[in-house]
Amino acid sequence: MKITAIIVAAGNGTRMGGVINKVFLPLGEKTVIEHTLNTFRSCSIIDEIILVTRECDIELCKDFGVKVIVGGKTRQESVYNGLNEAKDADFVVIHDGARALITKEIIENAIEDAKKYGASAVGVSSKDTLKSVDEDGFITATLDREFTYHIQTPQIFKREEIIKAHEMAISDNFLGTDDCSLYEKYIGKIKVTKGSYDNIKITTPEDMFVAKNILKI
Repeated sequence: MKITAIIVAAGNGTRMGGVINKVFLPLGEKTVIEHTLNTFRSCSIIDEIILVTRECDIELCKDFGVKVIVGGKTRQESVYNGLNEAKDADFVVIHDGARALITKEIIENAIEDAKKYGASAVGVSSKDTLKSVDEDGFITATLDREFTYHIQTPQIFKREEIIKAHEMAISDNFLGTDDCSLYEKYIGKIKVTKGSYDNIKITTPEDMFVAKNILKI
């Protein structure tokens, strides 16, 4: 059984307030993406790592020691490019490069859940009371917090199933919020693996401050 990690890092970092891709910003002595890649390298059950980035960032990735490919115009297109590159994988582990605080234990737990249930996604239970609202912004219902989760990455699927979901989405011109949304729509159920509130997606300067505090650097 071959397991391939697809690390998506093809964003432009506009919310970070600069022109450089946020994953190449320093986080202590390493960049954001180096923290992410090092954690995935520590997982012996992962056989291959594919990094998906912008064409203009390829040169910055040449010394990372992983396969690097060019992404698309959207995150969904970038993941699809990665799936096409992972042709001989049985399972794919799709992860946001900007989630640099993911741990080896969580990745491996999620992989085991995917093997057992067919698909998995890392998530944490909601701390807040969640409401659904109508198109005018008025509350229509209170959701049961016990059954609501914030879904993170990694998200893990059988490669043949998630690429089928992507191809069906292309056919339907459907743009999902993440890979789970495609899998839910076209394939089936996904098991939630317990994650961590520390597994933040580094998007803004404030997130960098939080990440440094968590890492104590």
